[in-house]
Amino acid sequence: MNEPKLSACQTRMFQAKHTRKLSFEQIGKELGCDEVYAAAIFYGQAKPSDEQLHKLSELLNVPTQHLLEEMGSHFYPVRGGLMTLPPQDPTLYRFFEMIQVYGYPLKAIIHEKFGDGIMSAIDFKAHVDKVEDPKGDRVKITLDGKFLPYSNGWQFNKN
Repeated sequence: MNEPKLSACQTRMFQAKHTRKLSFEQIGKELGCDEVYAAAIFYGQAKPSDEQLHKLSELLNVPTQHLLEEMGSHFYPVRGGLMTLPPQDPTLYRFFEMIQVYGYPLKAIIHEKFGDGIMSAIDFKAHVDKVEDPKGDRVKITLDGKFLPYSNGWQFNKN
């Protein structure tokens, strides 16, 4: 199975999270962010503030200097690229499958409701909830992105 390539520092962060029995929800609360954003920091997919790195250092008992060297003010994430397509992991593959099956229907509904544009993945929030159900617990994922209309700015002025 293809696991994401993590740096030594990221691996250490995951080990410390496990040792201290912390959830991403707990870490997010301490850092002042959502649990999904906190998890994205661990995978190098989000840029933490220096203040968040100091808090993370205390929480995980990882030297602040190590976190600053890896993800300090010089760091800008290279987002995406953690996996090959299609993903090999069954959970990740289901997301891939959802987009294959429901991608165009969701796109059509976005266009109907908002017009020609996209949902931002930059001005974006995600949340995962557990919904208890007698037939089996359900996963509820909320994706909340700002609508960005396409502009006609690409048209050149003929003057």
